[in-house]
Amino acid sequence: MRKLKNSELNRIDVQTFKESNKTPLIVVLDNIRSLNNIGSVFRTSDAFLIEKIYLCGITATPPNKDIHKTALGATDSVAWEHKEDTLELIEALKQEGVITLAIEQAENATMLDTFTPEAHKKYAVVFGNEVKGVAQPVVSACDSVIEIPQFGTKHSLNISVSAGVVLWDLFSKIKS
Repeated sequence: MRKLKNSELNRIDVQTFKESNKTPLIVVLDNIRSLNNIGSVFRTSDAFLIEKIYLCGITATPPNKDIHKTALGATDSVAWEHKEDTLELIEALKQEGVITLAIEQAENATMLDTFTPEAHKKYAVVFGNEVKGVAQPVVSACDSVIEIPQFGTKHSLNISVSAGVVLWDLFSKIKS
């Protein structure tokens, strides 16, 4: 097997991305501290044609050289907006008919591998702070909680890894 060159990948340009039909997924970053994590989420969101990213609270915004280092230009393709208050955003999204899902370890959470998105619905997935996770008032306000099953000794995954796992899983279920 021969590894493909970038020129052979047939990737779309930024304008085509912006004009493409998006996956009905919105990403909400709740007080993310790491600029590298923010950039990684942009890059993953670009890969799966995510509709929009909301950067909430202390989450830094582009342009920023450290976000750009891991986003590799995805801040130009993926729509984003800063919102000061995550809880207000969740309430507004729910008013628009978006189903809100906190990605967290919580009582009565649905395991990601058993979650089935409803057809023709739009979802917002909320990822939380690297230390504290999704704020409890935000978890309480969400329609549901999704947990990534884990089987090792550690208690959590890095937020950018969690985003990659969740976005790929939901993308593949929505597209199938």
